[in-house]
Amino acid sequence: MRKLVIALAGTALSMTGGALSAENSATPKGEAKLQKMIEGHVAGEPTRCINMTGPNGLQIVDRTAVIFKSGDTIYVGRPQDPSVLRKEGSLAIVRSNSMRVCTDDSIVAVQSRGIARQVQLAEFVPYTKPKG
Repeated sequence: MRKLVIALAGTALSMTGGALSAENSATPKGEAKLQKMIEGHVAGEPTRCINMTGPNGLQIVDRTAVIFKSGDTIYVGRPQDPSVLRKEGSLAIVRSNSMRVCTDDSIVAVQSRGIARQVQLAEFVPYTKPKG
């Protein structure tokens, strides 16, 4: 009986894993918007932290990424679960190292209905315009 319960649990996990991975992928619309934003830019080395100087804050690309613009550089942070990012929501940085945002900071996505969900970002990828 115990083997049957373990086997059923494993089957259930494998079935939900497929559903979760489909749900956790970026939306085609959000991905297209992001690609348009970084068009003409070249990806650099990923970084764990970015400096948040200047008037621009973090922006949400619907169910796709968090971006920060600094001059000609666009930093793109992709969440582990893109479904937490909604275009009508906002981001709150709960714990940060002053003017820096790092991947291990507590970032919360707050939707217009007051629902708050933790956002876990992968490294930020800087996209810069080539010189010349």
